[in-house]
Amino acid sequence: MSSDHPTDHGHHHDHDHARTFQPDLSEPVGDAALIGLALRDLLLERGVYTAEEERATIARMAGANPGNGARIVARAWTDPAFKARLLDNGTEAIKELGYDLSPLEFTVLENDERVHNVVVCTLCSCYPRALLGQSPAWYKSKNYRARIVREPRAVLAEFGVALPDSVEVRVHDSTAELRYMILPQRPAGSEDLDEAALAALVTRDSLIGTQRDLTPKDPAAH
Repeated sequence: MSSDHPTDHGHHHDHDHARTFQPDLSEPVGDAALIGLALRDLLLERGVYTAEEERATIARMAGANPGNGARIVARAWTDPAFKARLLDNGTEAIKELGYDLSPLEFTVLENDERVHNVVVCTLCSCYPRALLGQSPAWYKSKNYRARIVREPRAVLAEFGVALPDSVEVRVHDSTAELRYMILPQRPAGSEDLDEAALAALVTRDSLIGTQRDLTPKDPAAH
């Protein structure tokens, strides 16, 4: 984990910034993919898991999207006891809402007036896909993965997150066993919103840490 290093990559930006896109392949190709399929068959044959468990996991992942993270955030914003459990042990806390990332460790980091957290995977593209769905293309790019560690404030500024010197920036590097999610700071003007309306304010990028301001567009309308 590094501190005070901004970097960013086109968040709402249309320009490219030398991102590396990694399209999905419809068919396994190459030795590594074929070895992976053979390993799957072996695990099924040895009873490590069943085909039904595999199907259930795939079904859960197919329904994964940032809305799941938004629901977790909204509950934390409205339930201090749940928030405390979430920050203490995210892996167990999200089970209360029907989500399960086991056996991965799931850590939730809170952004506030003094600290801004942002997530990266410097080695590959580790991301809580089973909860939040596919990661954005820029998250997987070599540009983002290298720069966010070296110059986090500059990268965040490119995403539109301009932070004063009084706010510490902390960069968190995901691993094969550990996934992170950010708990954004609850925006001013959202005091009277219910959980559903609060969840609607939360964006995918805010769950990664490349967006900070979630102020409602028109608080008077709620």
